[in-house]
Amino acid sequence: MGLAYRRVLLKLSGEALMGDLAYGIDPTVVDGIADEIAEIVASGVQIAIVVGGGNIFRGVKGAASGMERATADYVGMIATVMNAITLQDALERKNVLSRVQTAIEMKEVAEPYIRRRAMRHLEKGRVVIFGAGSGNPFFTTDTTAALRAAEISADLLFKATKVDGIYDADPKTNPDAKRYESLTYSHVLQHDLKVMDSTAISLCKDNDIPIMVFDLSVKGNVKRAVMGESIGTIVGGSSYEVR
Repeated sequence: MGLAYRRVLLKLSGEALMGDLAYGIDPTVVDGIADEIAEIVASGVQIAIVVGGGNIFRGVKGAASGMERATADYVGMIATVMNAITLQDALERKNVLSRVQTAIEMKEVAEPYIRRRAMRHLEKGRVVIFGAGSGNPFFTTDTTAALRAAEISADLLFKATKVDGIYDADPKTNPDAKRYESLTYSHVLQHDLKVMDSTAISLCKDNDIPIMVFDLSVKGNVKRAVMGESIGTIVGGSSYEVR
């Protein structure tokens, strides 16, 4: 199968990096992700990554525990940088050139986020990993993923999760939950389907960036998704039927 996309953005949740651990980073999982990304880069696809930090710290949970929300979100942003550097190390051990860019300046460990520099890295075949979210509290890493996808002119945003798509109910509690193959942005927003926050969905809608939601835990799924296989749920404009 030929290339389905020229440039993509992959959103990795922090929880996806935990594997079966209760907390932190599973090196085996990160190594497997790096293997798949290496294959994608070798095929000629340009790939940027936004990584979350929920495996280390979640701002919302910190705020719920009594922290001031903005402070908790900044701690969460720093956690994403830890994940980004870990992923960069795994990639470079596989001879995949990569750069970490952060929205909060940490010049000793990463480049500051500069859009033109990020695009230049992608054009040279380097993987760009975006850390520290958007640099602003009260915004999720899903929204950051939508924002960066628009800024780098990505063909599609991939959201790698622990479920194999979007359902009409929680499949963990409802055995009759139906998985959608495709959805419109409007349907997701109107029915408040919790795949991404509404700001992220709206950003993708306004910039006509389709979203593919798929299960990261199945080996080979990242490559299958990027190559255009239908392995999850795709969300797009009015040309995408709800089915």
